[in-house]
Amino acid sequence: MARVVIGLSGGVDSSVAAYLLKEQGHEVIGLFMINWHDTTGTLEGDCPWHDDRLFAEMVAKRLDIPLHVVDLSEEYRHRVVDYMFAEYERGRTPNPDVLCNREIKFDVFLKEALKLGADYVATGHYCRKDVVTGSDGRPVYRLLAGSDPNKDQSYFLCQLSQEQLSRALFPVGGLLKPEVRRIAAEQHLATAKRKDSQGICFVGKVDLPVFLQQKLASRKGAIHEILPTWRGYERQPRPDDLRALAAPYRYTVRDGKKIGEHNGAHFYTIGQRKGLGVGGRPEPLFIIATDVNENVIYVGQGDDHPGLYRMALHIASDQMHWIRPDLRMNEGERRRYSVRIRYRQPLQAAELIAAGDGFYILFDEPQRGITAGQFAAWYDGDELVGSGVIEQ
Repeated sequence: MARVVIGLSGGVDSSVAAYLLKEQGHEVIGLFMINWHDTTGTLEGDCPWHDDRLFAEMVAKRLDIPLHVVDLSEEYRHRVVDYMFAEYERGRTPNPDVLCNREIKFDVFLKEALKLGADYVATGHYCRKDVVTGSDGRPVYRLLAGSDPNKDQSYFLCQLSQEQLSRALFPVGGLLKPEVRRIAAEQHLATAKRKDSQGICFVGKVDLPVFLQQKLASRKGAIHEILPTWRGYERQPRPDDLRALAAPYRYTVRDGKKIGEHNGAHFYTIGQRKGLGVGGRPEPLFIIATDVNENVIYVGQGDDHPGLYRMALHIASDQMHWIRPDLRMNEGERRRYSVRIRYRQPLQAAELIAAGDGFYILFDEPQRGITAGQFAAWYDGDELVGSGVIEQ
């Protein structure tokens, strides 16, 4: 059997994954990553890495497998957190969990595992993979959604390459979460009843403005409310004008009324409801646009505000990634896929279009909260085929 290095995170999913690998007869080695030391902005008591390490050690002892510890905090700061700060400064909203998987778990961590003689690396992600034979006779690895529809985490792996997938194992991908909990309890694993981690990958829950203030300064600015009757909503682009359909609405302070102040437009994101500190409205306020240059936030009342919805989005050509390179599209091609633009969003029917100025995703129905910096991922059935960073 193979030598498998598993990322033991101190959570129940990786613990059960390690158990299953050992039951399958593999030589299993645990590797715990320290990726973050700074507690600025983190919420007290949430996912401190020293507690995670303690649980990982207890699981490794129970399973009788060796556990190594590696500090990847410098790489994590440089390749994930610095990128995150830069994107927020530009008024975009990155997804650090997708980057963490691409840059750390399946890159830096993989290299550390190879130093230990690993044939494969394994994680506790709820997704699956299989392999088919390509037209050239070579293996083609497919990333598939997890069997648990409530826990499918394939979206977080939407930037993996064929090389990374070839080395990856996902032992719990075919299980439901309750089954994983049951196995952990039956095997008396210390993580059996431990809560799942939340928040930023390896950092935990954070007070985002406080966390971002490590690099981004607070700056007082205005909050302007845009009414649903704003005249700009009356101008509907032609159905074939992809650039116009994907363009976000552009507001000026003259288009709305000032209703409050904020501490920096770069601390907020499209669709956000909480944290505005403005009340007294019949319906909740949602952020419909931010302008980091003018330091203005634009909001609208109600979840059905027209400023929250668009029919299309644009991805620059150099921000496209194909997990299946054999399915790349040429200019002028159009292809039907199911798409999600955020984790847990139900898949949306759409058309992926290769144009001269990049790629467009044209949805069958208007989409709420399309946000620059996030990842759009497209599926063919339960296979995740590719993804790209939303430009606008």
